[in-house]
Amino acid sequence: MPARFLIVLDADSTLIRNEVIELIADEAGRGAEVAAATEAAMRGEVDFATSLRSRVSALTGVSLDAFARVRARIEPTPGVHELAAAVHARDGVFGVVSGGFHEVLDHIAPQLGVDVWRANRLAHDGSALTGVVDGDVVDAQAKADTLLEWAAERGIPSHRSLAVGDGANDLTMMATAGLGVAFNAKPAVRARANLVAARVDLAQLIPLLP
Repeated sequence: MPARFLIVLDADSTLIRNEVIELIADEAGRGAEVAAATEAAMRGEVDFATSLRSRVSALTGVSLDAFARVRARIEPTPGVHELAAAVHARDGVFGVVSGGFHEVLDHIAPQLGVDVWRANRLAHDGSALTGVVDGDVVDAQAKADTLLEWAAERGIPSHRSLAVGDGANDLTMMATAGLGVAFNAKPAVRARANLVAARVDLAQLIPLLP
């Protein structure tokens, strides 16, 4: 049976409770510095791609072995398993598009019932991070383009898509979707969303599914 609808979530502070780049930065002893820069980017005060490249530079030298520790600290957002089950019971597709990193998302997305996902990749020399993003940055426009691409591949009209996010880099995707939901969101995102989730519990999105 073809998919009936598509729901696409942001990852950090939406699919999961954490900001992964801050967890990686902790491994470099620069967690507080990177957390402040992440907060400014999520509020929309700085260009996301520029900010991400700057924050990734702070990760230079972090051992690839650190990712096991980072993944162990990931906290799924309450209700994520219930939401995934409801999406699949209704013949929907559960996607995640993130300004975070495949190095973590590739491990946690399948465990959380995610069908398709996209994120940034971190360059490394075989043993440690080199402080740059490998390839194009997944920014606000890339998130919106990915939602449309996934919908088109499955023959899903854009009006039967939902986008859920918390930061300024989610706004373009939320405006592109049939319904944009602010979740655990910054004030600027709450002001521009179609709906605002009242609690940090993804199960509350189930009644919104087509």
